[in-house]
Amino acid sequence: MIKVMLADDEDLVRSGLRTMLSKVADIEIVAECADGTRVAEIARRYHPDVVLLDIRMHDTDGIAALRQLQQLPQPPRTAMLTTFDVDEYVNDALRLGASGFLLKDIEPTALVKAIRDLARGGAVLDPGVAARLVDAVADRDRAAAPARELLAALSDREREVAGLIGQGMSNAEIGATLHLSEATVKGYVSSVLDKIGANNRVQAALLAYRGGLLG
Repeated sequence: MIKVMLADDEDLVRSGLRTMLSKVADIEIVAECADGTRVAEIARRYHPDVVLLDIRMHDTDGIAALRQLQQLPQPPRTAMLTTFDVDEYVNDALRLGASGFLLKDIEPTALVKAIRDLARGGAVLDPGVAARLVDAVADRDRAAAPARELLAALSDREREVAGLIGQGMSNAEIGATLHLSEATVKGYVSSVLDKIGANNRVQAALLAYRGGLLG
């Protein structure tokens, strides 16, 4: 069972997420929070596997809440929920190691898949958010050039792994796709992150978008 916590100061958003997830057999909503200052406290109490966190909350922004979550002994996988254009909030969340970025109008099937991917250790990056992140860094061509240069340093197998990270796959799913052991995939993932200078899988996924590995 995947334990999920919803953290959003809008009742309507939490209600919509709850409705989408309430009938999914392997997902349980263990906690909800409308107060950004209490996100980490509630997560510490209920130990969710995945937190869906509003990137902007009225009492405190989601970045502050994410920073506090990341300081927990066993931080949950956290996906930021946004309806906004890319700004300093998204970039700060990326630097802090958010596990994903999702739009609040996500389709139910995509939301369920994202939560399962997060729970398995994958990265989730909504294509719309990814595209806006690329635009926020610079002009698309200017952003793509350094990404392609970094990706060129990877071996063919490492490029395959980077592309599958960009699709949000966990190590186990990458292993199944490439017919490799999970331990071998873990080694490739570590090598990819090291060679491209990424701190986490979401940064690697974004680079895969920028460098054209995902079409």
